[in-house]
Amino acid sequence: MTPAPIAVALDAPDLETAARWASLVTPHVTTVKVGLELYLRYGPDVIASVRGASGVRVFLDLKLHDIPNTVAGAARAVARLKPAILTVHAGGGPAMIRAAVEAMPHTQIAAVTLLTSLSEADLDQMGVNGPPEDAVRRLSALAVGAGAQALVCSPREVAAVRSEVGPDITLITPGVRPAGAASQDQARVATPEQAFADGADLLVIGRPITGSADPGATAAGIAAALRRTSAATGRHH
Repeated sequence: MTPAPIAVALDAPDLETAARWASLVTPHVTTVKVGLELYLRYGPDVIASVRGASGVRVFLDLKLHDIPNTVAGAARAVARLKPAILTVHAGGGPAMIRAAVEAMPHTQIAAVTLLTSLSEADLDQMGVNGPPEDAVRRLSALAVGAGAQALVCSPREVAAVRSEVGPDITLITPGVRPAGAASQDQARVATPEQAFADGADLLVIGRPITGSADPGATAAGIAAALRRTSAATGRHH
């Protein structure tokens, strides 16, 4: 059975747990995501550990944000790990995004628009005026113009971003929560089925899978629900 377009966030307390979660979910999902905490604690070894023998796609979520020269150097430093996806902050501007794209020709550079933990009140305090959707659209257009092949945006903005950037850009959505799951620190959330139906290409799901009693079975269940959605809508991944 084809794995579902889900990136399981391996926000584990240690390397062994991350590797175990990866092995449990890998038959059911296309991608596993390594975040900042795990990478800073264990370094490059974490990539080999979670990739294992399966060769699952690794999404390295470092959200680089610095001057273009520094980001280019950081991107070159992780390029040898062959991540499928690397994140940078769209707010770093076009020259920075371009530097990452040029440094990693074999990796999909995904630009993070606005963090899904930010509420409208937070954005207002930060001087980002108007609805979050407007800022996300602006940042999306800027990032794609600078060469980003993917965008990270909340499920609430997927449809608007898709209309802004067209069909060829990969849209990655965190803040995805199966019905009945706690929203935790995510402010802008949606179910996997809704996010996929709205046009997301890759759904980031962490604690609802990794915090469950059986991460493999939970991943399989969410993957099956997505297949039913794609069959019903005629949209295939």
